[in-house]
Amino acid sequence: MTEHDELSVLPPEARPYQGTTAGIATRFTANTIDGVIVGAALLGAYAGYLALRLVLDPRGFHTPDRSLAFVMVVYLDAVVVYLTIAWWFGGRTLGDRVMGLQVTSRGGGGLGFLRSFGRAVLCVIFPIGLVWCVVDSRRRSLQDIAVRSSVVYNWLPRASS
Repeated sequence: MTEHDELSVLPPEARPYQGTTAGIATRFTANTIDGVIVGAALLGAYAGYLALRLVLDPRGFHTPDRSLAFVMVVYLDAVVVYLTIAWWFGGRTLGDRVMGLQVTSRGGGGLGFLRSFGRAVLCVIFPIGLVWCVVDSRRRSLQDIAVRSSVVYNWLPRASS
């Protein structure tokens, strides 16, 4: 064991996977965490909005009627914004951080805004494209193929370049 190994934050069991392409189970778990985070944030914002309306007009307060379609559009739009910003700025969502993942370009760099946005839109409108990483020899989802991205294991606290 070298001095570098002793100081590493990466457990010895995870080291062989560092930088390799992530599979469907890890990606699915990260996506589920992200979906719950976005839903909780929207519920919190909605509760705050209702509380503000109640404080400002207690006698005339009523909860607005919203259709399921409206709620779904707001939720999916919020997911696109969340994914785009997270991938654009750091290559990771909160779910990715929990699962030790990073979204990169095929060369290992960042995606940039347009590719982050395109990948986010594709993930929202065609989530089943994730399943393609099960049959692809390089574990790429259809979204990865379309925007030339890669999802790799990266447990290090800072994004690798």
